[in-house]
Amino acid sequence: MLNSFTQTWKGAVLAALGLALLGGTSAQAQQITGAGATFPAPLYLKWFQEYKNATGAQVNYQAIGSGGGIKNITAHAVDFGASDAPMNAAEMAAAPGILHIPTVAGAVVVAYNIPGVGPGIHLTSTIISDIFLGKITKWNDSQITRLSPGTKFPSTSIFPVHRSDGSGTTNIFTTYLGEVSPEWKDSVGAGKSVHWPNGLGGKGNAGVAQLIKQNDGGIGYIELSYAVTYNIPYAGVRNAKGKFIYPSVENTSIAAEGVTLPADFRKVITNTSAPEGYPITGFTFLLVYKNGTRPEVKKLLEWCLTTGQADAAAQQYAPLPPSVKRRALAAVASMR
Repeated sequence: MLNSFTQTWKGAVLAALGLALLGGTSAQAQQITGAGATFPAPLYLKWFQEYKNATGAQVNYQAIGSGGGIKNITAHAVDFGASDAPMNAAEMAAAPGILHIPTVAGAVVVAYNIPGVGPGIHLTSTIISDIFLGKITKWNDSQITRLSPGTKFPSTSIFPVHRSDGSGTTNIFTTYLGEVSPEWKDSVGAGKSVHWPNGLGGKGNAGVAQLIKQNDGGIGYIELSYAVTYNIPYAGVRNAKGKFIYPSVENTSIAAEGVTLPADFRKVITNTSAPEGYPITGFTFLLVYKNGTRPEVKKLLEWCLTTGQADAAAQQYAPLPPSVKRRALAAVASMR
């Protein structure tokens, strides 16, 4: 009798333990981890909450900068990385087999905090470059004031702000400056991290936005969503066709639609030739391995490229052009 009871008790315990282990395995399968770019973070956080609501899968995303995203996916420390800067040849060689899946396009705005001056100023690529090179140091410099007649600029010193971490936003911004300014190209160059001639660094798009707001005369580069969220004015930038364009979802879409991406998608799309396109734009990418990526991650990518696209504009990002979306979905379908 006692032996029968003991056997029954042991069987119940083992069954319960088995169910717990199965439950743990199931819960683990529903956990997806990612890390990287702050540029798309406002949209990604919304996406991942909606995805959890729809599927039950928990996506844990750490917005640590594009450089961190590349390092983490290279080390297989996360299920996906995120970067606005395409991986360079050396990074690809260190992690062969990584796919770049574009998700949305975004605008990098030139945001400012000029005492007494609200939205509506104009800047050219030359002036932006000279400000960050330290050649233009006062807001009432004639090179600035003549572009915005009727605006009274103070003699406040210009306070440049840049990223302190490895950043895809920095890559987009410095790639643009390198394309339009030979001096910038030769003296500073382009990349996720560069040697800034002057200014103060902030961590992430949010850190740069906060420094701009906190310092009179501040100017820096942030994704459009952050400028809207932090209520920071931003400049109209003269594009390749000579038009001053204020960044918006619409003219970001125009810039994105006017670009032919290579087969692996790795391209920065700055300095568009589209007459109505905003010139400082870029795609942002999720980085995954073509072979060996978990099926749960593949399902997440498919959702981002289909259902998730409807959320983009409300968060100040441009949905993928139809041709890019089709190619991105085909890339995801090729994952094994």
